[in-house]
Amino acid sequence: MEEEPIRRPKTVHEIGSDLSLLSVGELKERISALKEEIARLEAVVRSKESSKDAASTFFKR
Repeated sequence: MEEEPIRRPKTVHEIGSDLSLLSVGELKERISALKEEIARLEAVVRSKESSKDAASTFFKR
């Protein structure tokens, strides 16, 4: 029985990659995808900070 190779999702953008061959539309798509990822990361940071603050408040008592 052969195992299927692990398929990795295609990277939308690789930081530092050559952008000279991309069209304006492709660049805008990448910008949009990166903004969505930034929003997702910021949401996780806020969640973790909230948890940390709650734990800090609890253990200071």
